[in-house]
Amino acid sequence: MARRLVVLQSSANAPESGRVVGKVWLVGGGPGDPDLLTVKALRLLQSADVVVHDRLTPQPVLDLAGPQARMIDVGKRKSRHTLPQDDINALLVALALEGLKVVRLKGGDPFVFGRGGEEMQACREAGVPVEVVPGVSAALAAAAGAGAPLTHRGMAQAVTFVTGHAASGQAPDLDWNALASANHTVVVYMGLSSAPIITARLIEAGRAASTPVLAVENASRPDERRVLSTLGQLPSALSGIDGPAILIIGEVAALAEDATLLDQVLERVQA
Repeated sequence: MARRLVVLQSSANAPESGRVVGKVWLVGGGPGDPDLLTVKALRLLQSADVVVHDRLTPQPVLDLAGPQARMIDVGKRKSRHTLPQDDINALLVALALEGLKVVRLKGGDPFVFGRGGEEMQACREAGVPVEVVPGVSAALAAAAGAGAPLTHRGMAQAVTFVTGHAASGQAPDLDWNALASANHTVVVYMGLSSAPIITARLIEAGRAASTPVLAVENASRPDERRVLSTLGQLPSALSGIDGPAILIIGEVAALAEDATLLDQVLERVQA
């Protein structure tokens, strides 16, 4: 069972002269499978004084923290945060100013749509030492688990990671013409709610409606699910998915191990 702590935040001003300051590690927790943690991430979890984690961090990963670690769930999720990002930044600084070793455990990689840059800047501005520990991003885990390489000779010479929604909560303003180019894999994070818009924009920009798309829900976890569809049929094919999902758009999606399911998926969607 996760350990919880309610923390009263102290001032996030620069440290006083002579005061012992701790350190913040922005640690990539990977996509969910504890075996995909890096050795460094595991070592830091086991030695941390405090672990600040998000709501979706799987319990098996949290259980790897040392018995001395205080666990703080900041509960971030789409459109509803237990703590706003600015408060999370201030919390990390406040804990470090108390001389603590703070692990900010983030899903995937801190610098891939994880707001790690914002947390790093807040620490730097407050004079708090901060280090980034990379992690396996969900897109890499989804592609590897399904056997769908993000780049492949003759099929994809480029790959672009995009987010499915902007800070306003709407679909992002992207260069759709560039994303629609052939031999190019587009990986969409957090794209379930905006899938109809993404699909329409890519097709309008010239991407073929027959382009394969692989959706992977809960990549690397025991409850992982995959849906193989096409760009034109994608919104309907995603109707049964409601968890965290990655969309892999491009010819390489057809190389997934579940590629033989494509005809069955299309038949079900079109029925």
